[in-house]
Amino acid sequence: MTSKAISFVVLALAIAAFLAIRAFVPGNGDARIADVKVPELSPDAEAGRALFAENCVACHGESAAGTEAGPPLVHAVYAPQHHSDQAFQLAVARGVSAHHWSFGNMAPVEGLSQAEVSKIAAYVRELQRANGIL
Repeated sequence: MTSKAISFVVLALAIAAFLAIRAFVPGNGDARIADVKVPELSPDAEAGRALFAENCVACHGESAAGTEAGPPLVHAVYAPQHHSDQAFQLAVARGVSAHHWSFGNMAPVEGLSQAEVSKIAAYVRELQRANGIL
């Protein structure tokens, strides 16, 4: 493949990613949230589901499908190859500056241990796998 063809493919992928992300940004005329299929969960993911409900659902929505206040985590943007489980740990511990979405910055989440965040990540990963992300 020539460098010109590779550049074209990279550009096409970047445009597709931009359009996929833009489809979920509030205020662009399409404030959709993801449709999420919830699978049977492992014990760790089930524990993560309860922790998610207590700490994350207000912004990230039921089944991590997103809300007007926060993005869906069942989205290719949060696939492990783009956001590792360590990124979840850092987001909870330090917060996150807005960079993929226009929801604003995410504040740190107080009171969660690393083990609890690992269970939340297990829940999100199982949701992602059930919905074709991974």
